[in-house]
Amino acid sequence: MNLQQLRIVRETVRRNYNLTEVAGALFTAQSGVSKHIKDLEDELGVELFVRRGKRLLGLTEPGKELLPFVERILLDTHNIKRLGEQFAQKDKGHLTVATTHTQARYALPPVVTRFKQAYPRVHLELHQGGPREIVAMLRDGQVDIGIATEALGDEEDLVSFPFYQWQHSLVVPEGHPLTREPRLSIEAVADYPIITYHEGYTGRARIDAAFSAAGLTPDIVMSALDADVIKAYVELGLGVGIIAAMAFHPQRDAGLVLLDGKGLFELNTTRIALRRGHYLRDYALRFIEYCAPELNEAKIKAALFPAVAE
Repeated sequence: MNLQQLRIVRETVRRNYNLTEVAGALFTAQSGVSKHIKDLEDELGVELFVRRGKRLLGLTEPGKELLPFVERILLDTHNIKRLGEQFAQKDKGHLTVATTHTQARYALPPVVTRFKQAYPRVHLELHQGGPREIVAMLRDGQVDIGIATEALGDEEDLVSFPFYQWQHSLVVPEGHPLTREPRLSIEAVADYPIITYHEGYTGRARIDAAFSAAGLTPDIVMSALDADVIKAYVELGLGVGIIAAMAFHPQRDAGLVLLDGKGLFELNTTRIALRRGHYLRDYALRFIEYCAPELNEAKIKAALFPAVAE
């Protein structure tokens, strides 16, 4: 049994049992992939994959039981490499963070600036994607840290911590009738076409919940991933925008007015997520601490490795 065989088992599941894709991902020949699988099955004395001819269709029962061990061994192997790097190159390395556009554009710049000042020799890589993509990247070990408002708190194989809370607000052109409302209500907002975020992004579920709780069906005429896009179409007069309040800048957004959404929409919590059992270099721990000072090294490690903490 060797690590390459275990990598092939894991990659075969990830690639939906397509051995051509597995070979491409691991930079080897398809015949070599098949041989490694057969050699491992011969060594264990069981078949790991359900077959139809030469095609693999899924995992057998032994294969299903083996997979968590494979994941754990490969994760620990990766952790051992990280541990070596930690002591051999303390202030040099690579940190990957997956986040949404809203967080990358509006929440993280002060954190990134502080981090780069403290660790100039660490290459920081930001991946932007949707919440479900971020979960997948964390699981696959493609990124060290995930930051988003949706999805991250619901996964058993991830640990997550609150980063900060934020509020949705309305953005309208100057002189819009809503600016003259003495007390803004969800009913008044529903009288106008709405431009807001795509479903599954930037707290959209809480926007929908607010209208639903009031028995209203809003006329959402456009949706986008990016608050800047939403604001551009609000400026054109196509509707009332609902955006994250931190995405509005009075000087940059001249001609638009931000209306407080407090009382209309529930607060949102952006979370920081990590893969359970994933070893983090010191600089990764500092990045998280720059995001949320209460998240010290001891608290993070206790969540990542609960058995060790006990």
